[in-house]
This record gives sequence, structure tokens and C-alpha cells, in this order.
Amino acid sequence: MKDVLWLDEIKCSDVHSVGGKAASLGELRWALPEIPVPDGFVITAEAYRAFMNETGLARRVHALLQELDPHDLSALAKQGQKMRELITQTAFSSELETEIRAAYRVLLQRSESLSVAVRSSATTEDSQENSFAGQHDTFLNVQGEEQLLESVKRCFASLFTDRAISYRYDRGLTEEDLALAVVVQQMVRSDLASSGVLFTLDPESGLTNVLYLTAAYGFGELVVQGRVNPDQFYIFKAALSDGYRPIIERRLGSKEIKLVCDGEDRLKEVPVRAAEQRAFSLSDDEVLQLARWGVRIEEHYGRPMDIEWAKDGLSGRLFIVQARPETVHRAQGLHILESYVLEQRGELAVRGEPVGSKIGQGKAHIIQNVREIKTFQPGEVLVTQMTDPDWEPIMKIASAIVTERGGRTCHAAIISRELGIPCVIGAEGATQKIKTGQEITVDCSQGAGQVFRGKLRYRVDKINLESLPRTRTQIMMNVGIPEMAFAQAQIPNDGVGLAREEFIISSHIGIHPKALLEYEHLKARAAHDPQVAQIIKQIDERTVGYPDKAQFFVEVLASGVAVIAAAFWPNDVIVRLSDFKSNEYASLIGGVLYEPTESNPMIGWRGASRYYDPKYREAFELECRALKKARDEWGLTNIKVMIPFCRTPEEGKNVIKTMAEFGLRPHENGLEVYVMCEIPSNVILAEEFAEIFDGFSIGSNDLTQLALGLDRDSELVAHIYDERNEAVKRLVKHVITVAHRKGRKIGICGQAPSDFPEFAEFLVECGIDSLSLNPDTVIKTRLLVAEKERTSLPTPTVLAVAAGC
Repeated sequence: MKDVLWLDEIKCSDVHSVGGKAASLGELRWALPEIPVPDGFVITAEAYRAFMNETGLARRVHALLQELDPHDLSALAKQGQKMRELITQTAFSSELETEIRAAYRVLLQRSESLSVAVRSSATTEDSQENSFAGQHDTFLNVQGEEQLLESVKRCFASLFTDRAISYRYDRGLTEEDLALAVVVQQMVRSDLASSGVLFTLDPESGLTNVLYLTAAYGFGELVVQGRVNPDQFYIFKAALSDGYRPIIERRLGSKEIKLVCDGEDRLKEVPVRAAEQRAFSLSDDEVLQLARWGVRIEEHYGRPMDIEWAKDGLSGRLFIVQARPETVHRAQGLHILESYVLEQRGELAVRGEPVGSKIGQGKAHIIQNVREIKTFQPGEVLVTQMTDPDWEPIMKIASAIVTERGGRTCHAAIISRELGIPCVIGAEGATQKIKTGQEITVDCSQGAGQVFRGKLRYRVDKINLESLPRTRTQIMMNVGIPEMAFAQAQIPNDGVGLAREEFIISSHIGIHPKALLEYEHLKARAAHDPQVAQIIKQIDERTVGYPDKAQFFVEVLASGVAVIAAAFWPNDVIVRLSDFKSNEYASLIGGVLYEPTESNPMIGWRGASRYYDPKYREAFELECRALKKARDEWGLTNIKVMIPFCRTPEEGKNVIKTMAEFGLRPHENGLEVYVMCEIPSNVILAEEFAEIFDGFSIGSNDLTQLALGLDRDSELVAHIYDERNEAVKRLVKHVITVAHRKGRKIGICGQAPSDFPEFAEFLVECGIDSLSLNPDTVIKTRLLVAEKERTSLPTPTVLAVAAGC
């Protein structure tokens, strides 16, 4: 094997000679030539071994490693420094030096660039088992032969940083496994543009239906280190090849600094201009291009991938600069579902983004500088601004990690996933609000990263998925929080029987749709009306980047619904249109200007009666546009629509007609429209409703209160409220019978089967098509239904309906 090889000569099978990074880059250049990968050459692992053996370095380093205890952080730092100095102070052989210089000259001629990137490529890194994320050094903007030679030596020496020695020791890798190649590549001037990371799955849940992309200005080192909060994008994978533009979620990052080349060809950090911070660092076309490349790379390797990309600011071209197998979720057992459940509430200290879905707790230990890590004790919670690979000796003994900065592809996030410990990133003010020695609980189990004061009680539920039976009755799920959807989709299910819009509107939008539609009019009123001026201020704060305020409502609602639909693809996701009552709408920003005061909002202006009313019709159009966008522009055709609180068949026809005028036409592009069965009239006139809608979903909460004539929110009559009441059960049984006679689907999405096992058994006896349950009851109810079907139901000659609501 030659000491120097060009990337075009290399394939994945050469990993033992050129290391994981170089082998992958070479593989991409020959196997996927349509995907741009910067040209370059590799100084092989054989060259490294010869350098170490012929100079006597191998023997001297071996002696130092033999007397080292990797858990003695002080000794580790001292011995590691000795090893690195030995390597950097030893000269290359004249033959190797000549070969490196010659290859460098050829690369400069090929690339027409004066600078290169010099990147470590260990023979054990970027494999299916080990990522070695950030363990070995990379040097950017390297210019001139002398600087190149020095950088190659420093790459060799990075095999013996404290973090790399510790990492290898913990994974049982020996000196025999030890070798490092160096990649020298054409420099991509992303300091003049942007760079980031692309995962071909969701890095938290492991969901493979989406791709996750981060982007920030400048070289990517600050993103990896967690020192920049990048822009984030989710792309729905299945629709990429069908002409859709399925960027289902965008999150604008702060991107306050970037790493660039200065005028003297050194690297420096500079602030990002305010206007650029408020803009995304990639266009939609660029996001989609990277996503398509990600899918191609994943298809070629046959596994989920972790990919680095960079945009050249001189040419405007995008490049893939690294591709390695995603190691965290591949290594996890697929048959055991582990669910962490917080059983107590406590005082919230800080919040940020969650990494993983676990809970951890212990005494907080604030560390501001890596030099202080020697004081950290096993089982403590690490609280700091950010981490890099030098922190790994203590990260692996922490019970949890909290950082003030970083995105979901930063160093702290990557290593926390790999170690399987909970981590909250981007928790602003954590090092001030939390004190060393204070007991804290780090909770990533609820779709948000939360740090509570005190040690709160929690439990871990484990389910063996291989033992779960299938059922004739479909077991669906009630979902309302997009942030939880990816994790909840891992629970075996047959789709979503109830996706509520209310949480998305109240939490992610927070503004009354009429206030957004009449923004310009309100802005004019604000000059002489303090109340309206305050409303305008709040709207402006929430809608940064959206000159068209109504479009903000459409985009955010579409995104929230699409995230849920992508999580459960290709199963049906039945989205219930907004069912706020007038007092709930009034609590939204600007809502007091548009909502009436009703003595009993529970049975007032809600659900279907709003949608075609001239006073609300244009606001309903925004909902229709959002669902149409998710289905027709992003390809999520598994989205179905459900109408709540539809009092009469005539009202149902009015709603269907109004939806069609706004672009949501039943049966067009596979759209099905269901109706909630939650009013006695829905049962009494079930045959008439069946002529209008594709199916029913029983809302047992409202059906019970209206059948029994009581307000379920009133403590005075709460003792009478019970879905198991015989009157309610007769209504339920009747509507199931009618629906099946009319050939319509029928399910239930109310609370009753989640709360009462005997009610779920009753529904199975009635032959209901589907139960839609709270996520925490899905497993136990599936087991209950399977047993009920086994013991009491005859084997059907014809399977009922394929899906329910």
C-alpha cells in the first residue's frame, strides 16, 4: 500500500488503510458521482505506522500507555501531553515528506485554491459501532507545505489527547486497533456561506420517516462544539421523490457568531449581523437538495447516516464533506420499549431542548472551564455553558448534562445520545439559576427539556414489543403535542385517531386568527388605543420573519400537523378541526376583540357552527389552507379531517361546502372527512350523517354530558358524570350498529376506553373498528383487547373496516 492515496482510488473496503472518514469520502466519490465531494488525498495508516515504528515512537508511546490509569484525570493529562509532544517534535522520513509535498502541489492545481482542510481519519472511527465524534483534530485553512506537514503531525498526535485515550479505553479498543490516516482536501469556503449536519433520521427518537438538518453561518466547528444555536429543519422523507417540497418544520436559530478566515489567513470568530441572524442560513431549494442527497447516501449504505455538509461562498455550490453511519439508534435494542414517566411535579429551574427521552437526577456541579473537570464526581449532574471532546472523561460518569448553549447536533447532544444519558441543551441561564451541590432532576421525557429543583420521583416502564399481540380492533392514539409525536410513534399503533389542533394553536401560534387577518387595521387603531397597541406588540414578537401575519398561522399550524402526520406515516392521522369554545378563543392574543361573552360556552358557538359563519369564515379558511399545504405541498396524504360538534346534517353539508371552497374537497387526493359523534343528534340521525361523512368518531366526553344533561366541568354534578352509564352505552352501541349497516368506519377518541378497561371491552363487544387512546394506555389496552377478542368474539368471515377514527 502506498503512503499517499487519492480519494478517487479509495472505497469503503479500504477502511483499515485510510480510516473511516477517508473510506467514506472515497466511496461517495466513485459510487455517487452526482453528489459533490471535495477532491483530496490521504496519508495512509501504513504511513502513520511506519513513522511511529521507524522513529521508535511506537515503543515510547506504548510504555507511557502501559503505566497510565485513564480514570486518573491528572495523570491522563500529563501522560497525554508527553505523547503528543514526542510526535510533533519528530521529523518525517524524507520519502514521506516528499510524497506529501508532491500530492499537495497536484491538489492545488486541481482545485485552483491556495488552502486545504487537513482532517484526521482513524481506522476505528465512523464505523457502525463507534463514531469518535470530535475525538481527533481537524485543521482548516491550511496554506503552504510547511504548515501542511505540521498539521499532519498534529493530526497523528491527536490520537493521544486525553479524550481520545479515555474514549478508546471505555470501548475496549487496544493499541493493536490504533492507527490514523490524514485526509487533505480542497477547502470549502463555508466561512463565506454556511455549513451544518444532516441526519437521515430523527436523532432523538430514531424515527426514520424524517431527515433532520442543521445550518449556521461559517465553518461548522462552532455548530459541532455547541457554541452556536443553528437553524433546524425537518424534511418528510417519503415525499421527496414525488415532486413535493416537504420541509415540514423550520426553527430559526440565533446564529450569533461564526468562524471565518481573517485577512491574514488565520481563523477567527466574528459576530453575525442582526439581519442575517433573523434569516435562515439556507434556502428551501438548498435544504431540499441536501435532503435528496441524504436519501441517496442512506440508500447506498443501507442504514441511517450522519452527514456533514458545507456551502462554498465563492462558487455557491453545496458539498458533502463527511458521511458516517448513525451509531446510537442502530446499537439500541429494537424489541424493548423503555418509557420514563415523571410521577411528581416540582419547581422548574430552567428549560431548553431535550436530548433523548430519559430522566436523570443528582447533585448539580457547575463547571465553567475544562480545567476544573478533575473535581467532578460520578453521579453528579454536569451543568456548563457547552462541552467539547475534552470534557468526555467526566461526561461518561454524569447522571445527566445541562448546557446553556448548543443545538441538537452539538458535541454535548451527540455524546449524550451515545452514552444514553439525559441532556438538556440551550438552557439559558443554567449556570446562574442552578447552584453546585443542589439536588436537581433533568427531565427529557415530555417533549421538552426541563430541569426541576429537587429529586423527583419517576418510574421506567419497559415493554417487550415482540410479545405484543395483533388485534382485529385497531389500536390508535390521541396526539396533540407535535414535540411528543416522534417518540409516541415508536409505541406500536395503527395511527392517530385524534390529532387535536388546539395545542398547536394555543402554544405555537397563541394569536386569534382574526387578529392576524386584520393586522393592518389593528395597527392603525393602535396609535390611539393602548389595548390594541399591546396586542400589536405581542403579535410582532411572535411573528418575526412573517410580513404576512395570516401566513404565520397557516405555516405554523401546517407544520405542527405535518410533524404528527410524518411521525405516524403511512398510517392514518385524523386531524380534528379547531374546537375551542368562545372563552378559550378569547384567551388568545387579540381574542377579546372578536369573541362574544356566552353564559354557557360548552354548548355555544363552537365546532362546526363557526366554520361557515360569516363572522368566522375567513379565519376557518386559514385552517383549511394549513391542512391543504400539509397534504398537497408536503405530500402527507395520510392526513384525514374530522368535524367536531356538528349539530345537524344540514350543518355538516354547510361545512363540507365551505371546506371545498377553500380547497379541501372530500375524496380529492384521497381526502376523507369524518364527523365527531358527541351530540345525541349525531346518534339519532346517524343514517343521515352517514350520507355526508366517511365515518364517525365517538367523543365520549361530550356525549356523556349531553346525554345526562350535565356540565362536566361543574363540581356540583361531577359525581353523576360517568361514561359507563347505561344511557351512554345504549347510544354508543346504536351508532356503531348504524355505521356498519351504512358501510361507514367508526371509532372512539374519547377518554372512556383509556380510563375504564371494562368500557374498552364493551366497545370490542359492539364491534367498533378502532379505539384511539392516550399514549400511556395503548400497550395495556392492546393486551386487554387481544384477550377480549380471543375469548369472546367469533372469527369474522370478512374483516370490518381497515381504519377507524
